[in-house]
Amino acid sequence: MSTEANSRARTEIEADDPALRHARRKRALAQMTAHDLDILVLGRQANVRYVTGAPQLWVAGTRPFGPICSLVRASGDIHLNSTWDEGIPEEIPHENLYGLAWNPMTLIEVLQAIRGAESFRRVGTDALTPTFAKLLPMAFPNADLVDGEYAMREARRIKTPEEVDALRAALRVAEHGLAAAVAQVRPGTTERALAGALMEAEAAGGVSTPATQDSAWITAKDTAWRRAAGDGRLRDGDLVAVSAGVLAGGYVAEVARTWPVGEVTDPAAVEALYSRRNRLWDLLVEACRAGNPASALLTAHATAGEPVPPTPVAHGLGLGFDTPVVTPQLSATADAEVLEEGMVLAVTAHVWEPGIGAVFTRDAVLITAGDAEVLSDSPSWSHPTN
Repeated sequence: MSTEANSRARTEIEADDPALRHARRKRALAQMTAHDLDILVLGRQANVRYVTGAPQLWVAGTRPFGPICSLVRASGDIHLNSTWDEGIPEEIPHENLYGLAWNPMTLIEVLQAIRGAESFRRVGTDALTPTFAKLLPMAFPNADLVDGEYAMREARRIKTPEEVDALRAALRVAEHGLAAAVAQVRPGTTERALAGALMEAEAAGGVSTPATQDSAWITAKDTAWRRAAGDGRLRDGDLVAVSAGVLAGGYVAEVARTWPVGEVTDPAAVEALYSRRNRLWDLLVEACRAGNPASALLTAHATAGEPVPPTPVAHGLGLGFDTPVVTPQLSATADAEVLEEGMVLAVTAHVWEPGIGAVFTRDAVLITAGDAEVLSDSPSWSHPTN
């Protein structure tokens, strides 16, 4: 392939790999059957990408619900809001595309034209506004409107093998960014400089969309789970958390590590803190077993003698954030949620010691039929004498 052709291949908008999008769509259709949905009308971007495999432009930020994509159970037909053909999968014909419209009645006319619209009995939507709650019955006059988000959550929570491969690829970009930032950890460097090194490396890997707001921070020595107050300049003995998150190919990948700065003034105390983190981490990974309740991750903290942090201990990874979200604020949900083979979780370990700081790490963990598999493999700090 010529250099010019290579350049075009890197810049053209392409649909997701056929195996990836067909496997996802098969799961979505299976959940439509399980929830007895004749059609899904989707507005949330992650759900639209999951069903169609088409990356879309001009979708950043918050927006109200609108019928961006519709999936018909009986035929498998997809109708998609798009003003161009670039990046549209071959199984979505041009006549099934419709442009942007300010007038909601224009969108209702699109839905009315879907084959079988007048005979649908149950229509699921992943969100709704008062306007479309009134208008959608005009498109589907004989149907009940029901919550279709449950079907999409069930489809998305279990990852296909193709999705796991996509997450691995996204993680490699995040880990490259993490390594670039860790390489700059030294006295005199700033939190902002570490963030810049991380984002530069991620951009070099083809990703310009960070998944998290904070990339690097000095952990506080006087209070748990806060960044240190000050000018953001690294000094000997600080413990610096570096968190890399990317949105690559639609998939979110997260990995984080904590690194000491310069000369460690109390090596024994720092090593003891890392040992506490290692024990907690081993218990967290052990809890990530199919059949366990999600609350087993909270129990792991009690077993390790570590307090549960105020932020989620784990959350699902995928096209955005998936279920479960494991946090003490949702303990009843964590008790009811059962881990299943094929889930991928971003699992966080956090330990803190007054006068020393915090060790914060995060990795992607795949629930398998046996022992969990940690998908990210970035190295952790160990004392040079070890």
